[in-house]
Amino acid sequence: MIAKGLFDFGDPDFLADLNAGIDLSILIREGEDQINCFYAPYFKVDPVKMGTFVGAVAEGGPVNFYNTNYNVHGQGTHTECIGHLTKERVSIQNVLTNYWFRVHVCSIYPTKRENGDLVIEQRTLQSILIDEKMEALAIRTLPNPDSKKARKYSGQNPCYFSGEAMQFVVSLGVKHLLVDLPSVDREEDGGQLLAHRIFWKEERQSECTITELVYIPDDLKDGNYLLYLQLAPFDLDAAPSRPIVYPLVNRIK
Repeated sequence: MIAKGLFDFGDPDFLADLNAGIDLSILIREGEDQINCFYAPYFKVDPVKMGTFVGAVAEGGPVNFYNTNYNVHGQGTHTECIGHLTKERVSIQNVLTNYWFRVHVCSIYPTKRENGDLVIEQRTLQSILIDEKMEALAIRTLPNPDSKKARKYSGQNPCYFSGEAMQFVVSLGVKHLLVDLPSVDREEDGGQLLAHRIFWKEERQSECTITELVYIPDDLKDGNYLLYLQLAPFDLDAAPSRPIVYPLVNRIK
């Protein structure tokens, strides 16, 4: 008999503790403490106004009824697919159709190159992920201050992946990559998006996703977890997402 809250996800050795989930998403909010990148307009909420009706109780309206101004790639945790790069519309809803994965969480210090760029390099990943094979990988870049959740990345050339590092990620069998960065590519790269293109090469286009702008708290130790990748029902190349990880416990045999 399995104890209450423990989930059998088919692993012969472990169960997942659904009572102890940790949310890796960043709250989308108004104001100066919201995260922002790629010069996206700030997230904004305005009450609907039609004639004498105002959609704000604080302004005398009967209900709160707001319009929102939101950019998926620029304002919070989101999961994207190959449609991010294609002329034709490819919806993330048609790519991410399973939401439960075993995920490996790891922490990495980026390498500072001579030009000042902070880069996740292949040799760093190889030193941490020796002989690992995984369906999903979540990377926490160090240092990891809480201020990441409200950072203004535009024009700051934040950390990114080298092409060799992304090729190594692909070689591990990773189908779902989660990062606490605004992009796996350099902020300004002339439109190459090399790391994105390596990750979504050929047959990987139909089933692989990248989740950006997560926040992995310090009290979540490196190791293996069960991931529940919740996806908002946006029919776009990317959608707001809420990745939740659950600790694994030994199965009693």
